[in-house]
Amino acid sequence: MGSSYGKIFSISTFGESHGKAIGVVIEGCPAGVPFDETFIQQELSRRKPGQSKITTNRQEADEFEVLSGVFDGKTTGTPIALLIRNQDQRSKDYSHIADRYRPSHADYTYQQKYGLRDYRGGGRSSARETAARVAAGAVAKLFLKEYGITVQAYVSQAGALKLNKNYQELDLSLAETNIVRCPDQNMAEKMIELIDSVRKDRDTIGGVVSAVIKGTPAGLGEPVFDRLHAELGKAMLSINACKGFEYGSGFDGVSLRGSEHNDVFYTEDGKVKTQTNFSGGIQGGISNGEDIYFRAAFKPVATLMKDQESINEAGEKVTVSGKGRHDPCVVPRAVPIVEAMAALVLADFLLRNRCSQK
Repeated sequence: MGSSYGKIFSISTFGESHGKAIGVVIEGCPAGVPFDETFIQQELSRRKPGQSKITTNRQEADEFEVLSGVFDGKTTGTPIALLIRNQDQRSKDYSHIADRYRPSHADYTYQQKYGLRDYRGGGRSSARETAARVAAGAVAKLFLKEYGITVQAYVSQAGALKLNKNYQELDLSLAETNIVRCPDQNMAEKMIELIDSVRKDRDTIGGVVSAVIKGTPAGLGEPVFDRLHAELGKAMLSINACKGFEYGSGFDGVSLRGSEHNDVFYTEDGKVKTQTNFSGGIQGGISNGEDIYFRAAFKPVATLMKDQESINEAGEKVTVSGKGRHDPCVVPRAVPIVEAMAALVLADFLLRNRCSQK
């Protein structure tokens, strides 16, 4: 019921922000994939809270435990269960909103759907759940590595500060050299300064995460409803605070004529390629072998360290006080989440493609 993703390489996450633990069960991962625990932990550390002055100061090591599906350093082909125990919950920080609806949160909608809600950090609606996705995405990355497929994301916009460079102009390895995860050092410094100033003003801002998938073979994707870009869009929009998705030329492509936008084919060393890549590596919902690139837009974090007007469960006007520990801008920590979801999509389609070929 909404907690699972994927058809062959599939995941199911569980747990709440202030429960004992969160975790994920991965099914469909083939046997024999090297299970690099150090790499998986590194991926989780990229997402964990308390990383820097521009992230929430909640302290979670996000160390994972392997419960099943791994033997002698390799996947066994059976369900892989990973557990991450919560350590730094402060549920009392949320007692003041037990019967109040925080603006732009899932408090009201969860109440309407289920008739009750876990007000402690939002329960399942909390971004804490995404740690389980990152763990699963790390396993998917290890599987994709066997095929030479890589996924790399970076922050391309924070608030009104936009990095107006194509990913091909950037050294994406530099994204991990600064706390905002922007591969342009000059822009990174400006973004950090902006986010920190917003934090000091007890407010929040949004941003954009861009991503590039390299090494994808031609032929991944399904006709009509399960197009590759549609699944990537669904995966990104399932991430907390994600409000927009575009791939390839995206919205900018509408200003071009067809004669300018068409990607002309040619062959090089017996391989089919395109002169341009406005298609973003996907045509007809199926990969064409070129780089797949996309952008995901994230709204400003809804929790402000300021008082806001709202209503309670009785419909009475109340004041919601800003308390707790929250990010002033979600995009630096969203980078590994975007990568994880993209990796899960590609891993699933690789396995689905095996079923559609002789």
